[in-house]
Amino acid sequence: MTVIFSGIQPSGTLTLGNYLGALKHFVDLQDDNDCYFCVVNQHAITVPQDPITLRKNIRSLASLYLAAGIDPTKSTLFIQSEVPAHAQLGWILQCISYIGELERMTQFKDKSNGKEAVSAGLLTYPPLMAADILLYQADLVPVGEDQKQHLELTRDLAERFNNRYREVFTIPEVSIPKVGARIMSLQEPMKKMSKSDENQNGFISLLDDAKTIERKIKRAQTDSDGLIRFDKENKPGVSNLMSIYSLCSGKSLQQIEEEYANKGYGEFKTDVAQSVVEVLQPLQDRYYDYIDSTKLDDILDAGAEQANKVALKTLRKVERAMGLSRNRKK
Repeated sequence: MTVIFSGIQPSGTLTLGNYLGALKHFVDLQDDNDCYFCVVNQHAITVPQDPITLRKNIRSLASLYLAAGIDPTKSTLFIQSEVPAHAQLGWILQCISYIGELERMTQFKDKSNGKEAVSAGLLTYPPLMAADILLYQADLVPVGEDQKQHLELTRDLAERFNNRYREVFTIPEVSIPKVGARIMSLQEPMKKMSKSDENQNGFISLLDDAKTIERKIKRAQTDSDGLIRFDKENKPGVSNLMSIYSLCSGKSLQQIEEEYANKGYGEFKTDVAQSVVEVLQPLQDRYYDYIDSTKLDDILDAGAEQANKVALKTLRKVERAMGLSRNRKK
């Protein structure tokens, strides 16, 4: 079976963009693949976090994974910090990384730009991300376009290790969904929808209620010509809403264009909002069923046990290859 790994940071409630661009696709992958889904909480602490909020966000994200359709009998769902091999291999991969290649990472440059001081963890984030993936010998890593550069570094580090010591790591392939990979901000449709957006109207949280969703969709940026036509370059706002509607309703972009050929933005936005509510309502019901339950803890305990078993096997191979272990036969 193809091994698939993906991780999401618990840095706030996931957005509709996270669901349509990632989680929805994860559900389809787990039937025919060996999937590992990780709450990457150690990545979250590269920037300051409130401990109580972080703990809450970790539990919330795990519940959202399950509410979205991740099946713990088919996939391994776990928390990164509960598998020590992530940090251990992360350090080893830092030692074969070059400062120059880490400083060239776009996300590091963006997040450190204009700041007087940044954590060393922000710089060494990519080797830890590489460790997350390589521990499970992942064949495929589904990511957004903004993570592609980090995946290229992961491949470089795996090849560098294999060439310098011996072949231990599988070289992972990058998978970027063709549809829904980049749901854009409702207020600034030229940038990706983000849960960290300071403008609350720019994103739809997976836990927003129906009235909030309707309000945010109705306030979404469009344009002045009133035509509902898919044209990302000239009509980014309308095109973004069409993408959301298509993914939530199952209608093609062409069907949507034809259906609203003689209708205005008001009716169109109302229908987009309704389609989003219909998708998120059952997800929210399942979320609240998990969030305060002991079954969530049971699932995460079992996931950590399975992840530790697989990760430790890879870590021991790495240590033997580098000469870190006392006995090669252990």
